[in-house]
Amino acid sequence: MKVGDRVQVQSKDGVHEGIVLPSPENQKNLLMLKLVSGYNIGIKLDKSVKIKVLGARTKLEKFPTVQQKENKSLPNISLIATGGTIGSRVDYKTGAVQTLMKPEEFIANVPELAGIVNLKKISRPFAVWSENMSHVEWQKIAVEVAKELNAGAEGVIVTHGTDTLHYTAAALSFMLKNLGKPVALVGGQRSSDRGSFDGALNLICAANYCKSEIAEVSLIMHGEDADTYCLAMRGTKVRKLHTSRRDAFRPVNELPFAKIWKDKFELVNANYKRRTSNEERVTADVKFEPRVALVKFFPGQSPEIIDYYLSKKYRGLVIEASGLGHVPVDTKDKKLGWLPKIKKAIDSGILVCFAPQTLYGGLNQFVYAPARQLHDAGVLYLGDMLPETALVKLGWVLAHSKKLVVAKQLMLANLVGELNPRIPEEAFLY
Repeated sequence: MKVGDRVQVQSKDGVHEGIVLPSPENQKNLLMLKLVSGYNIGIKLDKSVKIKVLGARTKLEKFPTVQQKENKSLPNISLIATGGTIGSRVDYKTGAVQTLMKPEEFIANVPELAGIVNLKKISRPFAVWSENMSHVEWQKIAVEVAKELNAGAEGVIVTHGTDTLHYTAAALSFMLKNLGKPVALVGGQRSSDRGSFDGALNLICAANYCKSEIAEVSLIMHGEDADTYCLAMRGTKVRKLHTSRRDAFRPVNELPFAKIWKDKFELVNANYKRRTSNEERVTADVKFEPRVALVKFFPGQSPEIIDYYLSKKYRGLVIEASGLGHVPVDTKDKKLGWLPKIKKAIDSGILVCFAPQTLYGGLNQFVYAPARQLHDAGVLYLGDMLPETALVKLGWVLAHSKKLVVAKQLMLANLVGELNPRIPEEAFLY
């Protein structure tokens, strides 16, 4: 049985006929079928499943390619594909989703790229769903980006699933040292077989970003739900704020770097690191402490959750605190008071940080008495740092310092634009 064969499958759920589709890389025991009805199903393979080949193999569609003629006036960039719908196409003969792996295939899929950049290389260090990402994948991407930039690429595009795209953007922001060129992370909210596919415009805008003077890690996605323009947003100040809209990613507490159309680039925020022409090599500083966690506080929550992380010997916690930075302190029910548990964690060597649950705005530990008590106990208040960014930064910082006093200093330092001393009023719900 091969991909493209027409088969009959008998399983505990009944008898099905269809065309064999490629199975996910990490689920080889799953048989994917395109049924006569047009729907795709997955059948778990075990000893009870019987398969009969009914017909000759249907060849997978050979995607068109366009040979790009190098234009010496355009910059050479590299693309790193990590998974997600943006770097794939649907084979309409079988319904299979196939990954585009050659520059010629990407140019055929998004022909506008040929007039913006020379797409010299596509690499694929792995292919996973974005919810399966961890610090291990962040490290691999950082190493690959550094390698491409040091090999002469004028910019790098990273294609990625959207669910955890902002975590990866934050991780690369901390891990890529001496960055002097643009790095664009880009995804697609809609699959490539739909008329509302947003990946093409996102890629075009990402290519335009790679021509810019902004030498930062940015997330490039739709600026509004229509196919008009994209936003270039700092990797540490962006978050996914909608499950399905094409403009789901928004900058938080900061204006975007730029608005990008197919043929226009409008700078919005001049607070960015400029492209450099020196030959200093980019370093992938990928050390990361995985024993960190993000805890969301909710009313009535028992602080016993902290005991779990104590028992597992975690080194750092980010707590999404309410309001200006609060969890219960003075409570009638002593079991709901967080201060004793937090003190116990801090005394054991855990770095406990607070980030704003509200996302917008910043924390202030000196307005209300309970927050003062938490601060005096040793809680680190992280201003307007996004909780996801705080988690990533905490893991990176703790891997670089065993001394808590140094780790605290690094957490409160504005390393890559993750902290704003002043939040622009116009940034709210941008």
